[in-house]
Amino acid sequence: MKGRTGTNGVAEESPAKKRKVFPALHEKTHAIACCSALRDVKYEIRGPLAQRAEEIENSGQKVLKCNIGNPGAFGFTAPKEITDAIYAHIDQAVPYCHQKGLLEARKAVVEYVDKYITEENGGKFPQFPKVTPNDIYLGNGVSELIMMCMRGLLNPGDEVLIPSPDYPLWTAAVTMHGGRPLYYPCKPENGFVPTIMDIRALVTSRTRAIVVINPNNPAGVIYPKELLQDIVAMAEEYPFGGMVIFADEIYDQITFDGNKMTHMASLCHNTLCCSFGGLSKVYRACGFRVGWLVMSGNRSRAVSYENALNLLSGLRLCANVPGQYAVIPALQDKSIKDLVAPGGRLYEARKVILNSVAKSKYMSIHEPQGAMYAFVEVNLPDFDDQVFALDLVEKKHILIAPGSSFNVPYKNHFRITLLPPPDKLREAFQAIDEVLEEYAQTLEQRKEEALKIVQAMRAGEDKERIEKLRSKAKF
Repeated sequence: MKGRTGTNGVAEESPAKKRKVFPALHEKTHAIACCSALRDVKYEIRGPLAQRAEEIENSGQKVLKCNIGNPGAFGFTAPKEITDAIYAHIDQAVPYCHQKGLLEARKAVVEYVDKYITEENGGKFPQFPKVTPNDIYLGNGVSELIMMCMRGLLNPGDEVLIPSPDYPLWTAAVTMHGGRPLYYPCKPENGFVPTIMDIRALVTSRTRAIVVINPNNPAGVIYPKELLQDIVAMAEEYPFGGMVIFADEIYDQITFDGNKMTHMASLCHNTLCCSFGGLSKVYRACGFRVGWLVMSGNRSRAVSYENALNLLSGLRLCANVPGQYAVIPALQDKSIKDLVAPGGRLYEARKVILNSVAKSKYMSIHEPQGAMYAFVEVNLPDFDDQVFALDLVEKKHILIAPGSSFNVPYKNHFRITLLPPPDKLREAFQAIDEVLEEYAQTLEQRKEEALKIVQAMRAGEDKERIEKLRSKAKF
């Protein structure tokens, strides 16, 4: 194509040539860098191990995926009333709804909250403001709401107290929004129950919030009411502008053997409490992506924060509308009680895990009181949970989550769900024990080889002989 002639009679350069402003750049391949805020963000539950499991599946082999709490993948179904409500209202769900969610759904959440606050205060609603539909936000799962809450709260360097072990989305949400996660220890030797002294020791003038996951994921512990009262007292007396309590209570009705959890909203009066629930776990409807945020306690101190959440809710327009029609029937459903009672599938799966661990020479466990996981300890020296998890998926085609994925300082635990059928879990733990037996035998072999080296050194044998022994033992 010839260049065009300009008004002064001089030929103009073609548009194609004009666009090559940086010709050197077009001659090389340049990597597109990701946002620096994501540099330290991890979510290993769906990380490289899960990717390896997918590769194994793509090769035509089956993998038992025990790494995430996904009830529908193991044959659990949502209550029929929930799916019926979605079908019945599908035409009404075509337009956007209010950015906070359908009013009818928010009213149902208010009724649910009022009920448990009343029950947990001896049948009488305490003397603090009731929750209203305006205090409820519906989201595309709890995950979206957690992200919104961190986005609206944190400035660079602000600190959030998070349990260790935690559900890693909390750490990720704090980190990617410029905050700094500080972990209060929930030690295995204390049954994963933290102490208020350990929590208080982390509080600074930069503390903005504390996260409480109850029942805890991954450990399954239900925190004592006295501890929750101490946490509320700490947050309410905080002198640096208010400490928000984030109460992750997505497993609130999944409890075993008569254990009951106390909701934070029933205790909190003089600071803001943000409680999270949803359809994913109790109602076995993960894929519907419906969660709710309840703002309770002293909302008068959080006007600016509420305005931020309103803005963020509006920016994403609204949560998915069809799923919101499931909220009303879901909160009336009690079918989870059958699943967690003796004879129920979750109860029996938990029983299989406890029995399997009790029979093992290499495993121990603090009995989970709630949620849908077991956090198993491995009692072998130099055990590495990441290496073990990879070995397990490669050798036995069983996918678990390494304990270190949950932001703990040790590497001798793994998390496994209660969701597979009990017979599948029994087989899985037999396979796990077989791999651990291999580990133990390797350790014994290395001990024998080390003893030979020590004996050779003590006998004054020549260095060449000792080095051969070292090389064989890979010391």
